[in-house]
Amino acid sequence: MKGQSRKKGRTKHNKPQRIEESLQPKHSIKHKKKTHQNHVNHSSNPPESSSSSSSSSSSSSSFLDKVRARLAGGHFRMINEKLYTCTGKEALDYFKEDAELFNMYHTGYQEQMSHWPEQPVNRIIKWLKGRRSSLIVADFGCGDARLAKIVKNKVFSFDLVSNNPSVPLDSSSVDVAVFCLSLMGTNYAIYLQEAYRVLKPRFDPNNAERIWTSLRELSVRWDLPQN
Repeated sequence: MKGQSRKKGRTKHNKPQRIEESLQPKHSIKHKKKTHQNHVNHSSNPPESSSSSSSSSSSSSSFLDKVRARLAGGHFRMINEKLYTCTGKEALDYFKEDAELFNMYHTGYQEQMSHWPEQPVNRIIKWLKGRRSSLIVADFGCGDARLAKIVKNKVFSFDLVSNNPSVPLDSSSVDVAVFCLSLMGTNYAIYLQEAYRVLKPRFDPNNAERIWTSLRELSVRWDLPQN
């Protein structure tokens, strides 16, 4: 009986121990497996790479830039046609009605110029750099005043800012007068006359006579007073 009770005691004592040992590891293993699976599932769906998002962003901005460029080009052509078919005073009044038009015109102008194989102002810059830096320059229709920013010469920059067709320069005070794609308007001869007024009475002997003759002919044609 004693042996039997010991056997039963061992049996009673061992059964719970075996159940604990068999259940606890399995529960622990299952928990670890779930944790591992969760980790794998999380890492198997990585977030969208920054390179792809930046690529889509750049393509979107590129498209918007193209749209803006087309709009700027369209506005430029419309305003440009207006400037060629009206007087200087009418052009000034046109810009006074909407000040933004002036900036819009020059933005479109720069966009159009960027597609040209050579910009005319660069030829003028090259011409001036090959001559004395002491030459005084009057830039009529200067736009963004690129000429004054690059050459060493003293440059007076003028654009459409006043009702007065005269520029604030004394007669015979400059050596070079520049009209770079700015000689427009139905009364452009007045601008030439003003350039003639401020230019010093000396020029390159190779083309001086031809220039003065052309200016005089224009003055006669437009019935303008001559110096």
